[in-house]
Amino acid sequence: TSSGLSRHHRLHTGEKPYSCGVCGKSFASSSVLSRHHCLHTDEKPYSCGVCGKSFANRYALSKHHHLHTGEKPYSCGACGKSFA
Repeated sequence: TSSGLSRHHRLHTGEKPYSCGVCGKSFASSSVLSRHHCLHTDEKPYSCGVCGKSFANRYALSKHHHLHTGEKPYSCGACGKSFA
């Protein structure tokens, strides 16, 4: 789409037309600005389906979910020890 091309073009130009009204930080996409805004509002829209704990972003929820599954997807190449 043309909007997708516009977003992609900003990667090359460094243009960041979306600014946070609270702190003034600028972003290349409105979706990243929305995620950033959660820092100022304490909004936590991502909830764990197991325990109900809430998080500000999907990455934090994903890391938390490893606690419930026991999954440890990261391992040391030298000794093999695994980490969540």
